[in-house]
Amino acid sequence: MNEHPLIVALDFPSIQHTQSFLQRFDHEKIYVKVGMELYYKEGPAILYHLKETGHKIFLDLKLHDIPHTVKYAMKQIASLGVDMVNVHATGGKEMMMAAKEGLEIGSGKENTPKCIAVTQLTSIDEEMIHKELLIEKSLEESVKHFSQLAYESSLDGVVCSPHEVPLIKYEDFITVTPGIRLSTDQKNDQKRVTTPEEAKKLGSTAIVVGRSITRSDDPYTAYLEIKKQWEEA
Repeated sequence: MNEHPLIVALDFPSIQHTQSFLQRFDHEKIYVKVGMELYYKEGPAILYHLKETGHKIFLDLKLHDIPHTVKYAMKQIASLGVDMVNVHATGGKEMMMAAKEGLEIGSGKENTPKCIAVTQLTSIDEEMIHKELLIEKSLEESVKHFSQLAYESSLDGVVCSPHEVPLIKYEDFITVTPGIRLSTDQKNDQKRVTTPEEAKKLGSTAIVVGRSITRSDDPYTAYLEIKKQWEEA
């Protein structure tokens, strides 16, 4: 990833809501994230529509299954024209390598989507990782470990909080960071959050922003403000 994109999370229930939102952006082509809610409602049709209108797509389905299933799911996903996809690093190295192999088979190794691994969700905090997930290591150690596994599996990068980016020092390794808020915004259900400026200073390759833009009274103005903070940091 040669650029440092601001990725807008299209957390909408339908293609109609998505179209209404994107109309506010006039003819600007943006990098968007399609997650479970929108994809499970509209299927590949939403991806085809977004590509036809010139947007880049991060398909955020967080695959997590046995290696064989993930490999052939990724083979199908590779044919959908998306630019980036992800898996859960907790699926292990064999699963992550299978994901990469499936994408290469499905794309013929031409224009293969980037594949990144989710380390720990930004809704998880230190207390949860010990009491609920029963992980003895610290949250930071867990993220660092899963990042190493993803790197060893030849994935292109990871999803993590900006706070953990300084722990990840692999060359040409993407760090895509959600949990981005303006200083005046509420955190909602995310625990490990930063501003766009803080994320850039911590070394994030890309940021994912949802509610700070999509639920703003003026989404386009909010987008421009976040983009300015991100690019000028």
